[in-house]
Formats: sequence, C-alpha cells, structure tokens
Amino acid sequence: MSLHLCDHSSFQLGVSMKKPKPLIVNARWDDQAKVWVATSSDIAGLATEADSMDALVKKLQVMIPELLDANGYPDGDDKVPFQINSELTAIAYRKAA
Repeated sequence: MSLHLCDHSSFQLGVSMKKPKPLIVNARWDDQAKVWVATSSDIAGLATEADSMDALVKKLQVMIPELLDANGYPDGDDKVPFQINSELTAIAYRKAA
C-alpha cells in the first residue's frame, strides 16, 4: 500500500479555497471624549465612533458594506471580513514598598 500526499491545490474542484483578506480598521480610545474612534485606509470614508467596542463592531457591520457599495467596490462575497486593530493607553500604579 502506498501513501499519496498532495497539496491543497488538488482539492479545489472549481471552488477557491483562499480566504478573503480582512479589511483593516484601526480603533483608538479617545480618553477625553470617552469613545472608540475608528478609521481605515482600506475603506474610503470610514470614520466613526462608539462608546464601547461592542457598539463599534455593530456600527462597522453596517457601515463597511454601505461604504464599499458607495465607493463602487466590485461585487464579491456577501461576507466582508474585517479586523479591528485597537490602541488603548492605560496607567498602572505601583504600591509603595
């Protein structure tokens, strides 16, 4: 009995196995305004804010497809993956010895 090894390309069967690359959204906490501010160089016109990360994700789930359509991006899969890279600066205090 012989074992035949093959790469993933032989399993395509007419269907692309490649996952779409997620769009990158950058979010930073604005401590003065107490909101997450999101922008993206991948999505023209994206600038929004929300008071929690969960609320931001919900807003982005609506805004991203709308902006892609408004900007004339080619039709693609109904699912549009996106990745949020967040930045939050905090302070930790040391106890006195």
